[in-house]
Amino acid sequence: MKSLESCLHLEGGVGDWMKVFNKIFLDPTAPKSSVWDKLEKNVVHAYSKETCHPAPSDVFRSLRLCKLYQVRVVIVGQDPYHGRGQADGLAFSVPHGVKLPPSLRNILKEREDDLQLSPRKSDLSDIAADGVLLLNSVLTVSSGRAASHKNWGWEEVTLEIVKAISSKKENVCFVLWGAYAQKFQPAINDSKHFVHVSPHPSPLSSYRGFFGSKPFSKVNKSLELFSLMPIKW
Repeated sequence: MKSLESCLHLEGGVGDWMKVFNKIFLDPTAPKSSVWDKLEKNVVHAYSKETCHPAPSDVFRSLRLCKLYQVRVVIVGQDPYHGRGQADGLAFSVPHGVKLPPSLRNILKEREDDLQLSPRKSDLSDIAADGVLLLNSVLTVSSGRAASHKNWGWEEVTLEIVKAISSKKENVCFVLWGAYAQKFQPAINDSKHFVHVSPHPSPLSSYRGFFGSKPFSKVNKSLELFSLMPIKW
């Protein structure tokens, strides 16, 4: 990895998200350029010294597949899966054929029960392309060490992404599973957006209110109230 900024331009770039990055982080006079510089230094060093996930080309994949103008739903995760071959740049998603992590297994189970649908693949890129921003709060991780890149500055980057969505768009459905994701709630203007809050789908909390919360049907009903097309979950 040469730099985080170079990752923003890989695979066709992140489109209109660049306006957010330029305004807040990339210009030397931007309000949080020092945050970006420190984050970039830490991430580039980590990728040069050890195995990290996801691949550099996938660090900003969630933004590449779902541009700002396309966002209809936001699902906030924590950090990428830290097992080899799992992280694909989308929160909660893993490539087809990879063993399902417990949280994703529970999400897919709730999807089937909520919408009475047959099982689907673990690669969620089709949902991302349909307008669902699958955004981890922290976008990189060291292999085998969950939360190893926490508090490096990623949280400030993703907070600005959420703020941009809240201020620039209307009628977006935010899905916040668990206390970690719910830290973003104050940044969301709930007078013009729908916010769905429930426990996290992890095995520790899935039976404390995630199962039966019906997030997928609730999101689609909200979108329909806004005269928007439902998500093809």
